[in-house]
Amino acid sequence: MRILGIDFTSAPARVKPITAARCVLDGTVLRLERIDHLHGFRSFEAMLNAPGPWVGGFDFPFGQARRFVETVDWPLKRPLSWQAYVAYAHWLGRARFVTALEDYKADRATGDKQHRRVTDRLARSQSPQTLYGTPVAKMWFEGAVRLADSGLYIPLLQEDGDTSRVAVEAYPGVMVRALLGSLKYKGLDEPERRNARIQLVQELAGPRLARTYGFALSVSAAQANDLIDDPLADELDAVLCAVQAGWAYCQGDGFGVPPSADPIEGWISDPHLLEAVGE
Repeated sequence: MRILGIDFTSAPARVKPITAARCVLDGTVLRLERIDHLHGFRSFEAMLNAPGPWVGGFDFPFGQARRFVETVDWPLKRPLSWQAYVAYAHWLGRARFVTALEDYKADRATGDKQHRRVTDRLARSQSPQTLYGTPVAKMWFEGAVRLADSGLYIPLLQEDGDTSRVAVEAYPGVMVRALLGSLKYKGLDEPERRNARIQLVQELAGPRLARTYGFALSVSAAQANDLIDDPLADELDAVLCAVQAGWAYCQGDGFGVPPSADPIEGWISDPHLLEAVGE
């Protein structure tokens, strides 16, 4: 099975492209074939529309928190649906969407301004309303609508899509904490962070990954060096997303999404989260 791992950005350019790891899952081995750098949304959309079969893991939130969707002042019909609020946000446009998030938070009580989904709390990931630092709200705005418009099958969220092209939400932070603990592996290229990347690449090919995810990663020596040498770790994060997508594929029709998951919010596909909810 062809497996994709996508490290996403809300403003792709040559300086900061969308990074796509292209892999093949063959039995108990996930083999990295190549890494592509997509410098604009047109090439990203072409990748989404490429014929299947393939499963892709995308590192951005697919949904917003139910608390936000139910309380924001948007003219959404009941029952609420993922497609409807994604489409409305896109209709607003990026600038008005950002303003809507700021206005939403302005008069709300402390602790009720910015919401996390159930999966975010388990994964220790940021709220999809986050605009600053890592602007995952802008990533959601640019990414979710393109997934919807491409007619992909998205477990829980868009189950009338093309089942030969499957998108699951990925989040490398879950894997990295399990494999490295609190070690930092990206940012300034300090020796300890490079050493953490070396350890992470070794773990990806080792027995601990195979026990948890069902397969080991196969990379060439040159590919391993490239993953280690990148201080931003965009390529490494794309590979981690591919591992989560490969695991999701191995789970069958559910793609690692538990029955209790919220069809408004979406879910990060990773065995540690499935274990956390006991399903």
